[in-house]
Amino acid sequence: MRNMIRFCSRLLALSLIASPLALTAQTAQTAQKVSETCTTVQEMDAGTRAAIDAATQQFFSQAAAGNTAAMQQNAIAPVAANFQAIAFAVQRDKEKIAGGQAQIRNEWLLDAPGTQTYERAEFFCGTINSTQHTSFEIPNLPAGRYAVAIQDVIGSKQAFTVTYVLQQEGGQWKLAGYQAKPHQIGPHDGLWYWVQARDYKKQGEQHISFFYYTVAADLLAPVPFMSNPQLEALYQEEQQNVPKDLPQNPQQPVPVTLNGQTYNIVQAFVVPDDKQGLDLVYKYSAPDITDQVKTFQQNMAFIKALATQYPEYKQAFTSIVARAVAPNGQDFGTQLPVNEIK
Repeated sequence: MRNMIRFCSRLLALSLIASPLALTAQTAQTAQKVSETCTTVQEMDAGTRAAIDAATQQFFSQAAAGNTAAMQQNAIAPVAANFQAIAFAVQRDKEKIAGGQAQIRNEWLLDAPGTQTYERAEFFCGTINSTQHTSFEIPNLPAGRYAVAIQDVIGSKQAFTVTYVLQQEGGQWKLAGYQAKPHQIGPHDGLWYWVQARDYKKQGEQHISFFYYTVAADLLAPVPFMSNPQLEALYQEEQQNVPKDLPQNPQQPVPVTLNGQTYNIVQAFVVPDDKQGLDLVYKYSAPDITDQVKTFQQNMAFIKALATQYPEYKQAFTSIVARAVAPNGQDFGTQLPVNEIK
């Protein structure tokens, strides 16, 4: 399992909003002994491709206008019944993509035959071992005919990638999953962060290298259930570069000693800031956060001690954020720009 830190480097969040995982029945049945198939865009018949293109363009127009009611009306029933996450994402991003033009990057037709739910549906698209090979691994997928389409939005306030999962019902392609996220942070895309991660690794800056790998992966992977040779190579490099003092699972904190005090680190990740850069976020366990003045002072001490132990952080990030996490899961955060750390 790839490490748990990546899902927090959000840019986007970064986990899939209303993916097919959210479409399924409460309990998946045993997958049928039939083969899932994938048809690439080059292999699709013209009519199918035109129908998928038209559906995605319609959904993009609705998303850019913030028309979540229309999107919900044209979604499959399980998604329409739990549309809040998609509606939130659409409203959040509509100003960023308004005025942009959506261009299809790629699309695939996924067929999961039968009547039962697949415990884990696997689709292999294109020629195995080729650079164009793509695979999808989707747990708890109901039998059906699906399409995955990726759009690149250009000419908007921010470069975005939008991924749709569609399901065919009665000859109509309906919305079964939606994720929109920035294609780059400021002027830099995922390939730039990948190159920077490698450069930091060569310089012995393992922590910065790892965080930059997570950003590269988030920017380059349209959805978490998709893979291709490029992404597999990136994930492998990332996993080979995980620092031992960073937790890979929030349920398994890692103790770190800073300036003589030991902290149990719960999570460490990066998020885009409003200055076209990255903020570094550390979450650590705290027995009590009710005294906010005291917790603020603890957070400040943590940030300064962290920057002292890893001075390279001040070169790679805009701010450092410390979040003290109470036993009940509530947290209290403090942010300090790196240029103010003394």
